[in-house]
Amino acid sequence: MADDCPVKQYALDVAGGRIVANKWIRLACKRHLGDLEHGAERGLTFDDKAAKKAIDFFPMFLVFYEGQFDGKPFELMPFQKFIVGNLFGWKTADGFRRFRTAYIELGKGNGKTPLAAGIGLYGLVADNESGAEIYAAATTREQAGILFRDAKAFAEGSPALMRRLTVDRGNIAYEARNSFFRPVSSEHRGLDGKRPHIALVDEIHEHPNAMVVDKMRAGTKGRRQALLFEITNSGYDRHSVCFQHHEYSEKILEGTIDNDSWFGFISGLDVCEPCSSDGKSIPTDGCPDCDSWKDESKWLKANPGLDVIIPRKYLREQVAEASEMPSKENIVKRLNFCIWTESVTKWLSMDRWNTCGTPVDAETLKGRSCYGGLDLSSVSDLTAWVKVFPPEAIGKPYSVLCRFFLPEDNMRERVRKDKVPYDVWARQGFITLTPGNIIDYAFILAAIKRDTEDYDLLELAFDRWGSQKITTDLQDIGFEVEGKKSLIQFGQGFASMAAPTKELEKMVLAGEIAHGGNPVLTWMVSNTVVRTDPAGNIKPDKEKSTERIDGVVGLVMAIARAMLKNDTSSIYETRGVLTFGTGG
Repeated sequence: MADDCPVKQYALDVAGGRIVANKWIRLACKRHLGDLEHGAERGLTFDDKAAKKAIDFFPMFLVFYEGQFDGKPFELMPFQKFIVGNLFGWKTADGFRRFRTAYIELGKGNGKTPLAAGIGLYGLVADNESGAEIYAAATTREQAGILFRDAKAFAEGSPALMRRLTVDRGNIAYEARNSFFRPVSSEHRGLDGKRPHIALVDEIHEHPNAMVVDKMRAGTKGRRQALLFEITNSGYDRHSVCFQHHEYSEKILEGTIDNDSWFGFISGLDVCEPCSSDGKSIPTDGCPDCDSWKDESKWLKANPGLDVIIPRKYLREQVAEASEMPSKENIVKRLNFCIWTESVTKWLSMDRWNTCGTPVDAETLKGRSCYGGLDLSSVSDLTAWVKVFPPEAIGKPYSVLCRFFLPEDNMRERVRKDKVPYDVWARQGFITLTPGNIIDYAFILAAIKRDTEDYDLLELAFDRWGSQKITTDLQDIGFEVEGKKSLIQFGQGFASMAAPTKELEKMVLAGEIAHGGNPVLTWMVSNTVVRTDPAGNIKPDKEKSTERIDGVVGLVMAIARAMLKNDTSSIYETRGVLTFGTGG
């Protein structure tokens, strides 16, 4: 019977819609049910007794020691039983553990760390492994210590376990089996020489590289049924080991990759097919077919412990604060709703930015005065050319036209590596591909020259660093260091960038800018992280922004010149700034 096995029951409840779950959890349940039926063909068997033994270990031996559950047995929720039962129930033909790696992505507050601590203790005393080495592994001692402290508190709160274990500050020893549980980190070579039976890797989204994971995995080669158990929230760095394992888990669950030794459990909101076509699986704010992080009916998908482990009131508070504070939005999306964001913190509200996507007609703008911002790339990267048109009447928005350039020969490799649809944008006309594998500045100069013929281009601002060659080339097509078509060497420090960055923020919030919905520029806005100095000045930060923001930099430079020349009551004058574009 289904309800004889809580693992199968959870899978059936999810598959039948009785438990709300996202696409990836539904696929994990489908995988389990499918393997129950056909797994024997691949030498896989599910041991109900082994699964039940691991699940029962939690309430039988572990008692919570703080918070709302203080003094209560650790009763696993259905989704936790599904995870634990899968890891300890599935066996290969040799009788050993099927799943050797588990990637668990859950919203903050859904009990990931206590669950990992319990799995570690089970591996220490009940997994039939002599000389078991259990590690809480992280990049720092502090992070590793968080998980270990949970395990230590569980052990100390269990008379049955304490009859077997010796516990001290940094070690839980099971001397009868020559086994131990310790925290380790990459600090001071703490990962070298380890042979883990179970390695518990906490908050993998915070890992700057794959060192911890690789060291732990390398140490398992001599173990018959080692387990690498990774727990995490969602992150923002798409080049990280966390995102690699997130993406790999998705491909396994989809059936694109066959790997019977890898278990994936990814909570989060669902994304409609068009919005997921770029491979990023990010719900689009405002899309009626994507799950909204503000819709309470969808919260259970990212928080399967909702209303039991994590209070709904807490999530409501987080959503309310993030809705009013753009700088908090990305944090809440990642931590509470398992949405992979484009940057660590949000500069602009994408909802507000998208409302400024009023169509901009390039033909209608012909002959109008405008200001340009040129952010040159390295030889093989994106170059952004942005024009800003001041309004001709009060109450009308500033209009933005932009063009992007990318070398054609390495474009497809960039699509594969960056997971960004440059090819689609090129076909749609938003990116101009230049011949060869390095940027052809002749194409950029030709485009700028055409713009000088179509529009009254009053000024062109560009980064002063490395600008000697481009200055000469721009002069050759009619620009002057001083004159009607002025070249402005624009510094990238706070002195030049702070005021126009804040002004752009104000313009977006007030709906005083129209960008036409250009998808490349919108992507770059979503990538943008700002740096703040002690005085509260801000500017786009290319170093902290993990993806391209060249269009935003070009836009800020163009707005700086447009506001300086056209708004006598602008923030530049009220703050006493007399010149812009030449400082820091």
